Order: sequence, then C-alpha cells, then structure tokens
Amino acid sequence: MNIHRGDHLTVRDLRLLSACPEQVEMFAAEWPNGVDLTEAALLRAAVLHLDLGWFASKVLTAPAQAEYDRVRAPAWAEYNRVTATAWAEYDRVRATALAEYDRVRAPARAEYDRVTAPARAEYDRVRATAWAEYDRVTVTAWAEYNRVTVTAWAEYDRVRATELWAALLQPRQDLTEGRLNDLSLHV
Repeated sequence: MNIHRGDHLTVRDLRLLSACPEQVEMFAAEWPNGVDLTEAALLRAAVLHLDLGWFASKVLTAPAQAEYDRVRAPAWAEYNRVTATAWAEYDRVRATALAEYDRVRAPARAEYDRVTAPARAEYDRVRATAWAEYDRVTVTAWAEYNRVTVTAWAEYDRVRATELWAALLQPRQDLTEGRLNDLSLHV
C-alpha cells in the first residue's frame, strides 16, 4: 500500500497499518468516511493530537523519514527550550505545595498509624499463616504442571520456529492480502 499526497485515507487503512484503537477512534470521529491526505488534513490531525510521528514511521520511505526527522528537529528543540522554563516553574510550585501538604498531613498520619498498628499487626500475622499454607499446597501442583507442560511447550516452539522459517522464505504480499509491504509516502 503506497500512500501519496491527496490519497484518501480511511479507518481501514489505519487498521491495516496496526494503528492503536484509540487513535483509530479519534480519526473516525473526525473523518467517518475517511479524508484526503492534504496539508490541511495533517494540520487538523495535529490539532486532534493524532500521532503524526507514528504515521510517518509507517508510511515514509527511509530517505523521506530521515528528511522528516531533519526538518522537524529544530521545531522540537525550540519546543523543549520554551517549555523548560515553564516546567521548572511548575516543579518549583509543586515542590512548595507538596511540602505544605506533607507538613499538614504528618500529624494526622501519625495518629492514624498509632491507632491502626494493632489491627495491622494482627492482619499481618493471619495473612502470613494463610500464605504459608497456600505455598505448601500449591508447590506440588506447580511442579506437576511444569512436568506435564514442558514437552508440549518444546513441541510448540519447534513448530513455531519451523513455520516462521517457512514464512520468511515466501514472497512478501501487500496490505490487501493482510501483510505490510513497501509502505512509502512519495512527497
């Protein structure tokens, strides 16, 4: 499946590219019948927070991806420069607020711990006894499970490896037959 400027992109196309369900849902809400791949559509996708980086990684050829990365790198650097100051201020305010929260909460937590300590100790004692019994009962069953399944798992691995090797020897098919092949965006 080659994707070009102006091609009509649909939910089906995104699913064939293995887009995550949340992104497909957002795309479908905006463009239930699909959308022509235009600059305006990509700008709208950015506003919707659709993952354009993921899309680029799926449809661009290696040279086009390298150029895309080269061109967007300065914008990413500028974003990081602008947000660094805001992030530092947020961290400063958050640290002050958290310190005040901890100061106010500490006496109440200390009283809570004092009152609940006897109940917690009893709970821990009962839980430890019950867990020891659980371990005693299940250790034999687990050993038997492992004994029974080890041969079946080895056979499954053998078949899986053999079939993967056979599949790798087959010619590649395109997306319409269920496999990705030569995804590229010619710009």
